[in-house]
Amino acid sequence: MMGVGKSTIGKILSKKLSISFIDVDKLIESKEKNSINNIFKNKGEHYFRKIEEKITLDELKRNNSIISLGGGAFLNKSIRSAVKTSSISFWLDVKIDLLISRLKKTKKRPLLYKKNLFETMNKIYLERKKSYSEADFRIKCNLLTPDEIVMKIFKIYESTRN
Repeated sequence: MMGVGKSTIGKILSKKLSISFIDVDKLIESKEKNSINNIFKNKGEHYFRKIEEKITLDELKRNNSIISLGGGAFLNKSIRSAVKTSSISFWLDVKIDLLISRLKKTKKRPLLYKKNLFETMNKIYLERKKSYSEADFRIKCNLLTPDEIVMKIFKIYESTRN
């Protein structure tokens, strides 16, 4: 979900594990030479999702990397299937109220350009929750610091490698 801290957590975790970090949204912006906001505005969500799928599937073929998927990527069956067969996945779950406090001033989230932010966020969360629940592990992040979240993921990762 947008605003949960995927990029922040991914960067910290990649340093701890000494492996590369890939932020799919940043990669899309780099390859398209445009912001996600502008891609949505000028070419539409369908175009964005097609690019997101191709880039994500390519990145999932790499070994030993931490990948931060876009908030909607896991809804894509091809991406979800590739993640399940090649990776360990984590759902960073954050309550809607906390997400809203993090995102209320952002101008970078094209799906949030609606008038009622709570209603919009709640709708997106409820639509995505079933897909997110297919992740290998769910971390409830509401009361945790980024370092605490990283430690939880690290412990799970270490236990799955043995």
